[in-house]
Amino acid sequence: MAHSIFAPDYVAEPYWWQAFRPHNGSTDPLPQVADAVVVGGGYAGICCATELAAGGRDVAVLDAGPLGGGASSRSGGQVTGGVNIQKKANQAMAGNRSPEAQRLLERRLSDASASYRWLKEVIAGDGIDCDYVQNGRLTALWAADHFAAWKARLPQLNSLTDSDAVMLTRDELAAELGTTAYHGAAFIRNAGHLNPSAFYGGLLRRAMAQGVRGWGGVQVTAVKRTTDGFTVQTPRGEIRCGQVVLALNGSSGQLDAELARSVVPVTSHMIATEPLPEGLAREIIRNDRAVSESRRVVNHYRLSGDGQRLVFGGRARFTPTSEETTARLLHQMMVQRCPRLAGVKITHSWGGDVSMTLDYMPHIGGREGLHWVFGCNGSGVTMMSWLGHMLGRKLREGVNEPVCAFDGQPLPRHALYYGNPWFMFALGSYYQMLDAMDHRRSKPEQGTR
Repeated sequence: MAHSIFAPDYVAEPYWWQAFRPHNGSTDPLPQVADAVVVGGGYAGICCATELAAGGRDVAVLDAGPLGGGASSRSGGQVTGGVNIQKKANQAMAGNRSPEAQRLLERRLSDASASYRWLKEVIAGDGIDCDYVQNGRLTALWAADHFAAWKARLPQLNSLTDSDAVMLTRDELAAELGTTAYHGAAFIRNAGHLNPSAFYGGLLRRAMAQGVRGWGGVQVTAVKRTTDGFTVQTPRGEIRCGQVVLALNGSSGQLDAELARSVVPVTSHMIATEPLPEGLAREIIRNDRAVSESRRVVNHYRLSGDGQRLVFGGRARFTPTSEETTARLLHQMMVQRCPRLAGVKITHSWGGDVSMTLDYMPHIGGREGLHWVFGCNGSGVTMMSWLGHMLGRKLREGVNEPVCAFDGQPLPRHALYYGNPWFMFALGSYYQMLDAMDHRRSKPEQGTR
């Protein structure tokens, strides 16, 4: 045990749950009738339900696990307003620079920026205590040629969003991070981080104040159309309702075969260290920034809300494995970036599914009373909360037109994909190989300053 990376109090659960632990909500029997049923009790579902209830609807939220126990309490808690959307939209637009595609990109960036403003307003307006700080995010450049690519992105990003981004050279980055593993950074000044589980807890209390009722531990087995609406079937009974919202994100395809062809669940992993020795945390991240890398297979890290621990995440494996195995892999990655952490032990490790789409974009949509919101693509804290809010507002107001640039867009599919991500091991391994080749070609110095 003396050589183990695991602390004596190690647990395989999110570190964030110390602030808010997801629970099953109501112990009452399920209602037989509701105006609307929201399937999925994460950020998107609970924000959608809040808007519906604010309009006087009787809303029931159902989740197979504890309310907020999925991705909403498992992420790295980094928040921005358009950075990831721009990156992924440009990937999706490769080969299509038509005026229509460019206008859609501009609208998406504007809306992504609005999502971050909305999130900050909710935190401040509802007094949500979630350790939110706006200290900026560093996109640390994994390879030397990433600097020019990021520099070219910034004029568009700054003109269409509130990102306030600047480039940092490798020497300038030395004032921020205690490692020489990178070739500079893009510094997104209008960005921050929070405790994602505590933020969810605040959103849940906000929803309950509007009259939303939620049940965790209730698996929805089927959604059946009826002459006057829907019947939502569960092992604990059926609910008749007029509208259904699928807010399952990475699991959205479980209840709709068509959606299954558009969403790809990808597992991401995280670890939290024990409290670090005096001063070490601030040597690693000197100004409490969030850090995300420019790799294809991204690693990201930040300090905990109390500034004492490092919380480090990424995609450690592309096949199912134990939390202990992924913790060891992430610990190795962490030490590669900062060798001074070699003797630091792990107190928490966990994983969860990220919802990816084939066009790298979030989506809201619907047909004849059945609506959906999914596809966080790594921007779940801001985008899923805001898109749930926007969908709920749309349904409350009875609007037919799209309410934002992520509403009503075609759902891309692939002829060989039906919901089973059988290709992830090969694709992930290929991307890891490309990342390694980029890094070796750049030949950065290793270690800490």
